[in-house]
Amino acid sequence: MAETAAPIGLSWAPKLPSLATTSGGSKNDPATKPSTAQGSLWKPASELVDGLFVPPTDPRKVNKLARKNVKDTSGKGWFDMPAPSITPELKKDLEILQLRHVMDPKRHFKRAGKSKVLPKYFQVGTIIEPPSEFYSGRLTKRERKTTLVDELLSDQSLKSYRYAHHSTCS
Repeated sequence: MAETAAPIGLSWAPKLPSLATTSGGSKNDPATKPSTAQGSLWKPASELVDGLFVPPTDPRKVNKLARKNVKDTSGKGWFDMPAPSITPELKKDLEILQLRHVMDPKRHFKRAGKSKVLPKYFQVGTIIEPPSEFYSGRLTKRERKTTLVDELLSDQSLKSYRYAHHSTCS
């Protein structure tokens, strides 16, 4: 026994990419181009070399990786507000907010802009009434809905306005 066997799970040998290029090839042969020799060394960020991440030494690739890893926020001026993931319910709520000038004939809102682009950075919150407004300014459990669209569709005053407006327009 010239070799001593290491216990299972304790031996490790790195898997290095091959640096061999074919010699004697023509200029048009892709195997002799230096870019392919470097291409065999460079792995995409998703690939790992033997289970380890080896950062690239090319500064352009390092900058690209750094930009990819930066969280998508609104910046320090807006307290690094994150960009939320837009669900279908949230998208409907944002569209309703853009059309809020149609809902109430007595209120006039400043036009947000002609573009129909949804905002990238925003936050959604819940209004919590103080105990002093228990009887005056709060919604009952029956009036509370999961989304803004459901709340508007169940509002009786808005229903009557839509019905009256619809009957005069036809």
